[in-house]
Amino acid sequence: MAPPGFSVLHQSRTVGRGGGVALLIQEDCPFRALPSPSIPGIECVGLVWGSEESLAVWLVYRPPSAPAATLSGLLEAVAGWALEFPNLLVLGDFNIHADATPSSQALDLVSSMATLGLSQFVSGPTHQAGHTLDLIFGVGIDVIMSPSMKVPWSHHYALKARIDFPPPPCLGGEPIWARPQRLMDPERFRQALRDLAPPGDSLTELVEGWNTQLLAAIDDIAPKRPLRPRRNRAPWFTEELWKMKRDLRRLERVWRGARDGASRTSYRAFMKTYEMAVKAAKKSYFSASIASASSRPAQLFSIIRSLTSLEGQPNLNNNLSHSCEAFASFFAEKVLSLRHDLPANLDTIKELEAPRLSLGPVLDHFDRISPADVDRLLRAGKPTTCPLDPCPSWLIRACPDEVRALLGDIINLSLGTGTFPGELKEAVVRPLLKKTSLDPLDLSNYRPVSNLPFLGKVIERAVAEQLGGFLDETSALDPFQSGFRAGHGTETALVALTDDLRRQLDRGGSGLLILLDLSAAFDMVDHELLDHRLADVGIQGTVLQWLRSFLSGRGQRVALGGELSLSHSLVCGVPQGAILSPMLFNIFMRPLAQLVR
Repeated sequence: MAPPGFSVLHQSRTVGRGGGVALLIQEDCPFRALPSPSIPGIECVGLVWGSEESLAVWLVYRPPSAPAATLSGLLEAVAGWALEFPNLLVLGDFNIHADATPSSQALDLVSSMATLGLSQFVSGPTHQAGHTLDLIFGVGIDVIMSPSMKVPWSHHYALKARIDFPPPPCLGGEPIWARPQRLMDPERFRQALRDLAPPGDSLTELVEGWNTQLLAAIDDIAPKRPLRPRRNRAPWFTEELWKMKRDLRRLERVWRGARDGASRTSYRAFMKTYEMAVKAAKKSYFSASIASASSRPAQLFSIIRSLTSLEGQPNLNNNLSHSCEAFASFFAEKVLSLRHDLPANLDTIKELEAPRLSLGPVLDHFDRISPADVDRLLRAGKPTTCPLDPCPSWLIRACPDEVRALLGDIINLSLGTGTFPGELKEAVVRPLLKKTSLDPLDLSNYRPVSNLPFLGKVIERAVAEQLGGFLDETSALDPFQSGFRAGHGTETALVALTDDLRRQLDRGGSGLLILLDLSAAFDMVDHELLDHRLADVGIQGTVLQWLRSFLSGRGQRVALGGELSLSHSLVCGVPQGAILSPMLFNIFMRPLAQLVR
């Protein structure tokens, strides 16, 4: 019955005519058949899919004449599957009405599946009579449903879905070369940095010495070695739950071996106890997490999003359709294409530029950075690590006494000479699908997420403090310009906009709101125009020279599947992920207020 290029895995009905269930699998997809459990009134067949056994799939059929008690046996089997397989898909014809107004059986089944951690993904009718009889349950996976289709050979509709699930850990095959986290001891790292010293006088020599000496120190305490990652345990899964899970598996084995009423009762009772303990542990952990983040909106939003969103990013490492070089070329050519489409007569609107501030205060040099400033800059922001960094950033932050002198020399020499180190101008880009509902094969559905070297960000913060202070003192930015400014966030803009509209309506007037969206806003900033706007707000001398150096000669490489693309030059734009980019973008957009007025 299998079409060419497919294998069939089936389980025949043991009594009567017809019936049975079957799975069709593409022949080049590795799988392993699972032994079918004996569940009264239920027909099922299962497999573990993928070379790394990434996903367990069980196809279920429950005849219309089956009594309600058959669902209890099915739930017991699902409980065992959920314990054994972190990524589980259970689907089939359950012959219960899970409609908009579901039956009591459907409510009980969906609720019990949710208790076991499985979500139900089907909505809308799956039968010509208008009922929802076919269901898809899953845990550890994302199921994106497509519209159902009528077929001539059945009263049921054909259901189509895309299944996304995380890749398995590398438990076999080629190992991953990485530094063991347990060996990254801050105290040992400090000792390895005792002899950290300036390796030269030029900025290039200092930066190269920084990278070389930090790399030697991390190699000394935590050299790279072949590792086989383990599955990460959920943060709420305590040692007590781990012990209960082992006991539950032991009781399950006893029941499956004895098949008597006493062992079945013990197994079911302990399963209920375990389910309640899991729910209590989840509730306690996430309640404490939400309470601790109540004063930190960004962290609170991240927690709430993780609890309410089932969507995740597809694994690009296993998608051989796109190479990192293809992404790198696409991202670079996209910006060039947008620049090419700009009208050639844009220079005819110079009379609408914002008024110059050239007669006011100027910022033509940077103040020197003190050792206390270095410590403050080192602690600021998140310790994100770029693949181009010599060692994890959090280790550098843990050793301020050892890195203070060399780091201060690098910052002051960069600011004093008006030069941003060329070694820190390259970004590593990771493609991120904009929405999981979009086609992952279309490169235009991805946005580039950039990561920059840690040392460059520390230097940027030193500049951002002095440049930001100057802009505030001179009121260079329009008071109504919101975004990327302290006290001028998106919430503030919405409150002000709502207030203005209501006041206008109270006066009997009308309001008009114009919303514009800029394509690749940061990437499209023209360096020559930005240079003029920097001069207009009083940026001169070494400061202007440093900003020109910061923007010029930049490149980016795409990281995908453990590979890096060639470097692609960036001819315009402010660097994504940089500390200074939002501030420079606001300066670039400064004439907008004058254009509106």
